[in-house]
Amino acid sequence: MKDEDIIKLYQKRSEQAIVETERKYGSYCGRIAERILQDGEDCKECLNDTWLKTWETIPPVIPNIFSAYIGKITRNLALNMYKKRYAGKRISERMMVSMEELQDCVSAVESVESKIEEKIIIEKLNEYLGQVSELERKVFVRRYFYMDTMREIADLYDMKENYVKTLLFRTRKKMKEYFQKEGIIL
Repeated sequence: MKDEDIIKLYQKRSEQAIVETERKYGSYCGRIAERILQDGEDCKECLNDTWLKTWETIPPVIPNIFSAYIGKITRNLALNMYKKRYAGKRISERMMVSMEELQDCVSAVESVESKIEEKIIIEKLNEYLGQVSELERKVFVRRYFYMDTMREIADLYDMKENYVKTLLFRTRKKMKEYFQKEGIIL
Protein backbone atom coordinates (compact mmCIF):
# COMPACT_ATOMS: atom_id res chain seq x y z
CA MET A 1 0.00 0.00 0.00
CA LYS A 2 1.28 3.48 -0.83
CA ASP A 3 2.14 5.90 1.96
CA GLU A 4 -0.50 8.37 0.77
CA ASP A 5 -3.16 5.66 1.13
CA ILE A 6 -1.97 4.77 4.63
CA ILE A 7 -2.11 8.45 5.64
CA LYS A 8 -5.66 8.67 4.27
CA LEU A 9 -6.60 5.74 6.49
CA TYR A 10 -5.24 7.64 9.50
CA GLN A 11 -7.22 10.70 8.48
CA LYS A 12 -10.38 8.57 8.27
CA ARG A 13 -9.47 7.16 11.73
CA SER A 14 -9.46 3.63 10.35
CA GLU A 15 -7.61 1.13 12.52
CA GLN A 16 -6.47 -0.52 9.30
CA ALA A 17 -3.92 2.32 9.11
CA ILE A 18 -1.98 0.80 12.00
CA VAL A 19 -2.10 -2.66 10.42
CA GLU A 20 -0.78 -1.30 7.12
CA THR A 21 1.89 0.79 8.82
CA GLU A 22 3.14 -2.20 10.78
CA ARG A 23 3.07 -4.38 7.66
CA LYS A 24 5.04 -1.90 5.57
CA TYR A 25 7.38 -0.36 8.17
CA GLY A 26 7.52 -2.84 11.05
CA SER A 27 10.97 -4.20 10.20
CA TYR A 28 12.33 -0.71 9.40
CA CYS A 29 11.17 0.72 12.73
CA GLY A 30 12.19 -2.49 14.49
CA ARG A 31 15.79 -2.09 13.28
CA ILE A 32 15.87 1.49 14.56
CA ALA A 33 14.59 0.44 17.97
CA GLU A 34 16.90 -2.59 18.15
CA ARG A 35 20.00 -0.48 17.44
CA ILE A 36 19.21 1.70 20.42
CA LEU A 37 17.54 -0.65 22.89
CA GLN A 38 19.24 -3.95 22.07
CA ASP A 39 16.44 -5.83 23.81
CA GLY A 40 13.62 -7.70 22.08
CA GLU A 41 10.90 -6.95 24.62
CA ASP A 42 11.82 -3.26 24.78
CA CYS A 43 11.73 -3.14 20.97
CA LYS A 44 8.23 -4.63 20.87
CA GLU A 45 7.04 -2.10 23.42
CA CYS A 46 8.71 0.72 21.49
CA LEU A 47 7.02 -0.37 18.25
CA ASN A 48 3.62 -0.48 19.95
CA ASP A 49 4.28 3.02 21.28
CA THR A 50 5.29 4.09 17.76
CA TRP A 51 2.01 2.91 16.25
CA LEU A 52 0.07 4.64 19.05
CA LYS A 53 2.02 7.92 18.68
CA THR A 54 1.49 7.82 14.92
CA TRP A 55 -2.26 7.28 15.48
CA GLU A 56 -2.37 10.19 17.91
CA THR A 57 -0.51 12.63 15.67
CA ILE A 58 -2.07 11.94 12.24
CA PRO A 59 -4.14 14.11 11.90
CA PRO A 60 -3.46 16.98 12.51
CA VAL A 61 0.09 16.31 11.23
CA ILE A 62 0.28 15.18 7.61
CA PRO A 63 3.87 14.01 7.06
CA ASN A 64 5.58 14.70 3.74
CA ILE A 65 7.78 11.62 4.03
CA PHE A 66 5.90 9.01 6.04
CA SER A 67 8.85 6.64 6.49
CA ALA A 68 11.03 9.42 7.91
CA TYR A 69 8.17 10.55 10.15
CA ILE A 70 7.62 7.17 11.78
CA GLY A 71 11.37 6.49 11.84
CA LYS A 72 11.85 9.67 13.86
CA ILE A 73 9.00 8.75 16.20
CA THR A 74 10.55 5.32 16.74
CA ARG A 75 14.02 6.74 17.35
CA ASN A 76 12.80 9.36 19.83
CA LEU A 77 10.68 6.84 21.72
CA ALA A 78 13.56 4.34 21.82
CA LEU A 79 15.99 6.98 23.10
CA ASN A 80 13.50 8.09 25.77
CA MET A 81 12.88 4.48 26.77
CA TYR A 82 16.62 3.84 26.91
CA LYS A 83 17.20 6.88 29.13
CA LYS A 84 14.34 5.93 31.43
CA ARG A 85 15.22 2.26 31.76
CA TYR A 86 18.95 2.70 32.11
CA ALA A 87 19.17 5.99 34.00
CA GLY A 88 22.30 5.96 36.14
CA LYS A 89 23.59 2.81 34.48
CA ARG A 90 26.32 2.54 31.92
CA ILE A 91 25.10 3.16 28.38
CA SER A 92 25.83 0.67 25.62
CA GLU A 93 29.20 0.87 23.96
CA ARG A 94 27.55 1.36 20.56
CA MET A 95 25.70 4.45 21.76
CA MET A 96 28.62 5.79 23.75
CA VAL A 97 31.06 5.57 20.83
CA SER A 98 28.59 7.16 18.44
CA MET A 99 27.82 10.05 20.80
CA GLU A 100 31.49 10.61 21.74
CA GLU A 101 32.33 11.14 18.08
CA LEU A 102 29.84 14.01 17.89
CA GLN A 103 30.78 15.51 21.25
CA ASP A 104 33.18 18.08 19.78
CA CYS A 105 30.58 19.22 17.24
CA VAL A 106 27.31 19.21 19.16
CA SER A 107 26.91 19.62 22.90
CA ALA A 108 24.05 18.26 24.97
CA VAL A 109 20.98 20.45 25.32
CA GLU A 110 19.85 20.57 28.93
CA SER A 111 18.19 23.87 29.85
CA VAL A 112 14.72 25.01 28.85
CA GLU A 113 15.96 28.23 27.25
CA SER A 114 18.33 26.25 25.07
CA LYS A 115 15.39 24.67 23.20
CA ILE A 116 15.47 27.61 20.77
CA GLU A 117 19.19 27.07 20.27
CA GLU A 118 18.51 23.37 19.71
CA LYS A 119 16.08 24.19 16.88
CA ILE A 120 18.62 26.52 15.27
CA ILE A 121 21.29 23.84 15.51
CA ILE A 122 18.96 21.29 13.90
CA GLU A 123 18.19 23.72 11.07
CA LYS A 124 21.89 24.41 10.52
CA LEU A 125 22.69 20.69 10.65
CA ASN A 126 20.07 20.04 7.99
CA GLU A 127 21.47 22.90 5.89
CA TYR A 128 24.97 21.49 6.27
CA LEU A 129 23.91 17.96 5.36
CA GLY A 130 22.14 19.37 2.31
CA GLN A 131 25.49 20.74 1.08
CA VAL A 132 27.62 17.60 1.44
CA SER A 133 27.77 14.75 -1.03
CA GLU A 134 25.07 12.11 -0.99
CA LEU A 135 27.54 9.51 0.29
CA GLU A 136 28.73 11.76 3.15
CA ARG A 137 25.12 12.46 4.12
CA LYS A 138 24.11 8.79 4.01
CA VAL A 139 27.13 7.65 6.02
CA PHE A 140 26.58 10.44 8.58
CA VAL A 141 22.91 9.54 9.02
CA ARG A 142 23.66 5.80 9.25
CA ARG A 143 26.22 6.47 11.98
CA TYR A 144 24.49 9.15 14.05
CA PHE A 145 20.79 8.53 13.45
CA TYR A 146 20.66 4.75 13.05
CA MET A 147 23.80 4.23 15.18
CA ASP A 148 25.32 1.72 12.78
CA THR A 149 28.86 0.55 13.49
CA MET A 150 31.70 1.51 11.17
CA ARG A 151 31.81 -2.11 9.98
CA GLU A 152 28.09 -2.13 9.17
CA ILE A 153 28.39 1.10 7.20
CA ALA A 154 31.44 -0.18 5.34
CA ASP A 155 29.61 -3.37 4.40
CA LEU A 156 26.46 -1.48 3.40
CA TYR A 157 28.30 0.86 1.01
CA ASP A 158 31.02 -1.58 -0.04
CA MET A 159 33.86 0.46 1.48
CA LYS A 160 36.78 -0.19 3.74
CA GLU A 161 36.18 0.52 7.41
CA ASN A 162 39.10 2.97 7.53
CA TYR A 163 37.54 4.95 4.69
CA VAL A 164 34.29 5.23 6.67
CA LYS A 165 36.22 6.48 9.71
CA THR A 166 38.08 9.04 7.62
CA LEU A 167 34.92 10.17 5.85
CA LEU A 168 33.09 10.66 9.14
CA PHE A 169 36.05 12.47 10.69
CA ARG A 170 36.23 14.90 7.76
CA THR A 171 32.45 15.37 7.72
CA ARG A 172 32.41 16.20 11.44
CA LYS A 173 35.37 18.56 11.02
CA LYS A 174 33.69 20.40 8.13
CA MET A 175 30.43 20.49 10.10
CA LYS A 176 32.17 22.11 13.06
CA GLU A 177 33.74 24.70 10.73
CA TYR A 178 30.36 25.32 9.11
CA PHE A 179 28.74 25.86 12.51
CA GLN A 180 31.48 28.29 13.52
CA LYS A 181 31.10 30.19 10.24
CA GLU A 182 27.34 30.41 10.90
CA GLY A 183 28.02 31.84 14.35
CA ILE A 184 27.03 28.75 16.30
CA ILE A 185 29.46 28.10 19.10
CA LEU A 186 29.12 24.70 20.71
